[in-house]
Amino acid sequence: MRFRLIGPFEIVSDDGRVYRPGTPKVCQTLALLLTRPHEIVTAEALIHELWGDRPPRSAVNTLQTYVYHARRMLVRENLVPPGRSLIVTSPPGYRLLADDGEIDVRVFEGLVAGARTALADGDPATALRGVREALDLWRGPALSNHPVGDVLAGHLVHLEELRVRAFEIGIEAQEHLGLTRESIPELRKLINDYPLNEWFHSRLITALVAAGRRAEGVRAYQHVRRVLADELGIDPSPELRQLEARLLSAAPHVPGASAVAVRRAGGERSPVRSAT
Repeated sequence: MRFRLIGPFEIVSDDGRVYRPGTPKVCQTLALLLTRPHEIVTAEALIHELWGDRPPRSAVNTLQTYVYHARRMLVRENLVPPGRSLIVTSPPGYRLLADDGEIDVRVFEGLVAGARTALADGDPATALRGVREALDLWRGPALSNHPVGDVLAGHLVHLEELRVRAFEIGIEAQEHLGLTRESIPELRKLINDYPLNEWFHSRLITALVAAGRRAEGVRAYQHVRRVLADELGIDPSPELRQLEARLLSAAPHVPGASAVAVRRAGGERSPVRSAT
């Protein structure tokens, strides 16, 4: 079976059926347990997720009811094999006994961690495959079909940050594989999705110049300067300004043909050996 939290909350049974739980509070309870498989999630944390700082007097009993309904739903819809206890009571809270491979957010986190390690170990091809597999798990904003409380919201912020890091690893891996030109379309989309991320802007500028499109690189710098001024009232970072200075100079090596120049343009990253 597979629990899908990245996008609409879905549960996929062993035989391929897709079930979307419909009760928001039950979904919140189950989703929070899924973000911490095999760990005890305290009743206090679950209550805070469900009601924030103003829980009702009956919060403990109501939480027990939601856990009961979650267990009943999994059995009623034939989502767990007979005899499997998925949600167990473990004072002072509950544990969900699912493997990491059954929960898409855990698979995603593992793939990104593996890609990061591969990149640091000088294996950009493996890193690129890993992040592409990880990013393919995204079907939209996490838990997009149900409201979330403060506890889950914090975890969703973590997932989004990890997604940005996955994009960064992918871009770096392509650079080390000599695929800088091929990264331009993806970088254009990324700066549209993350307009305030200066790292993506610097990589686009560097890639454009490396592809012999220096004028477009100048326009890309002018664009990020306007965005930062209009949105935040700030100037580009020192790294971006240094990149502009090299861009406007007569130096022919501005494209950052070497990994060192690329890293200087967008911020230092872990050294990676060139692919053979």
